[in-house]
Amino acid sequence: MPAAPSARFTNRLAGEKSPYLRQHAHNPVDWFPWGAEAFARARAEQKPIFLSVGYSTCHWCHVMAHESFEDPEVAGLINKTFIPIKVDREERPDIDMFYMKICQMMTNTGGWPLTILMTPDKQPFFAGTYFQRETKFGRTGLLDLIPSVKELWDKHNTEVLSSASQITEALYNQSRSEPGGEIGQAELALAYNQLRENFDKEHAGFGLAPKFPIPHTLMFLLRYWKQTNDIYALEMVKKTLEAMRRGGIYDHIGFGFHRYSTDPVWLVPHFEKMLYDQALISMA
Repeated sequence: MPAAPSARFTNRLAGEKSPYLRQHAHNPVDWFPWGAEAFARARAEQKPIFLSVGYSTCHWCHVMAHESFEDPEVAGLINKTFIPIKVDREERPDIDMFYMKICQMMTNTGGWPLTILMTPDKQPFFAGTYFQRETKFGRTGLLDLIPSVKELWDKHNTEVLSSASQITEALYNQSRSEPGGEIGQAELALAYNQLRENFDKEHAGFGLAPKFPIPHTLMFLLRYWKQTNDIYALEMVKKTLEAMRRGGIYDHIGFGFHRYSTDPVWLVPHFEKMLYDQALISMA
């Protein structure tokens, strides 16, 4: 049998334990794993960090990898402008949680792939999720974004560093809170009434789209029903579970539930299934 052809590119992720990181080991992007080497290189070369966080079952992570990280032109821009770091959120949930809070604070949204641009001292100045290769449909692509960031970093470095410090300080202040007290009946009733107001009476579930199962909410309502005998709490759970079971979010061939429904009627699923979702939905 002939030997398998050697990969055209191999970066530092080839020696990592994470299967997700190894999936990117042959990208033309010169990826570093999270660690001292990457940040030391960033400080030595005075380059910002391009942090990309994802996981192996994330659909849009694979789309961005195929469109951009496997593309030599985009990779060349990333390598020239940044020190690129790849993180598996399932291996390092601590890093993911911190920078996801940054993304949510800066953009009012979040998700994966998570894209963070930050200083060599780990202070972020830009956040986003999925970025396509080219600018289209009103969304900025990496081919336009990266040169703009390079110009900003080179010509307005002081302002960028000041902004990054302010963002980090804002997150710190936002994260500080007084210790919580005991949860009483008033707090439970408030949570119940908020869920009741948000309940979709026509299609079940809570809110519009995308619509997640949120089994811990259903378990709260079941406990609230047992405690108060409020029959509507039970009805919200029954209607939601039935709508989930009858809808496309349920895998009628392979069984189990998909991650969420992309529409308000539970019809079109996001095609990935998570083990922890199956466990919690089973409990509900």
